[in-house]
Amino acid sequence: MSRNISASVERRIYAESMGRCMNPECKVELFKESGDIMEKAHIIPYCDTKDNSFENLIILCPNCHTNFDKNGAFSVEDVKTWKRIREDEFVSFFSKEYDTFEDLKSEIVPLLLHNQAIFENYYLEAKRELWDISEGKILSNNRILRSILKQNSKLIQNHSEKSYSNLAIVQKFLLHIDEFEVTRLSKEKLRHVLFPVEINSLFGIEPLKGSFLPSVESIESLIAVLQDNGQFETIVLGVDNPYIQIKKDSISEKIYLNDTPRLRQMYYDNNCFRQVNVRFDSLNFALKVIKSRGLKFDFLDTNNLKEIIVNGVKIVFIYEYCLSKVKLFQLSPEEKCVILNLHNWNGTSCISAEAYELAKEIKVKLLTMDEFYGYINSINHKR
Repeated sequence: MSRNISASVERRIYAESMGRCMNPECKVELFKESGDIMEKAHIIPYCDTKDNSFENLIILCPNCHTNFDKNGAFSVEDVKTWKRIREDEFVSFFSKEYDTFEDLKSEIVPLLLHNQAIFENYYLEAKRELWDISEGKILSNNRILRSILKQNSKLIQNHSEKSYSNLAIVQKFLLHIDEFEVTRLSKEKLRHVLFPVEINSLFGIEPLKGSFLPSVESIESLIAVLQDNGQFETIVLGVDNPYIQIKKDSISEKIYLNDTPRLRQMYYDNNCFRQVNVRFDSLNFALKVIKSRGLKFDFLDTNNLKEIIVNGVKIVFIYEYCLSKVKLFQLSPEEKCVILNLHNWNGTSCISAEAYELAKEIKVKLLTMDEFYGYINSINHKR
């Protein structure tokens, strides 16, 4: 009878080992830079049972394998117990529930980085032999990642619409893990669910250039939280990749505002999701126009990104389909300030005639986006 072990059984025992010898007194790392030292051992000899089942197989290092098979240092019951101990260890350690996403992140990131290093150094560098060896370590790391993420899914931002959901990203990653395990030993290794790069964004490993989340108010709320935590340094807007710069544990870091999964998670963690009053992409575009004219702007308060000073002029940004007299009155604008309606879908009708009349009375200037370009040019010429 063939001693060949089925692919499904091999996957299970590789994953069960978590990359370490199953002897609880040994636990030596089985994936070395020099190669894979794992050995498959039959608990009850194959010649006696012809048994290649998962229950009769165990992963050991060469020393423990020799001591079991040839030196009689361990009994069959000892080795069976090792499998139960490893299962209990796995359940105990990796069923832990974390209190915060940051705690979860501290466990997840090293595993993701390890997998990334193996992939980049071996697969992308076409070192096929080393890649084949090290895939087992990825399999082991993935089993840990799967368990931790499933146990702590409540910490991941979620939305009923998958395109707005970080949990949907995690679920795709888990599907990728399962497919990676299933196809590891196949010759073709055709994988349809590739590693979702959004995972690296979510856990702060590598920013992703996504779309802007619409709410300026959510960004303002996040800035207030970061200020309270002593982490906020500055915000840079009016550029292609606007960002908030924070400082944590003496390390400065840029949080890009188009790094969608990460920003979405930060909003969720800090309860910063706010209804959209002013759209961020429209605000950032207007600020880019100002910078493109060689002008500088300053925020009156970083907790309010909708008010700036340009050449001594206060500009207030709003986003209204049609600015009414009532809405203008509610804004209570200061004399000589400029109010720019970023909502230009309604053309010249985005500001009502009554609002223009009130603006004359209270001595403020109202602008549509079309009028804004000429106004900024006029400011630039007066410098």
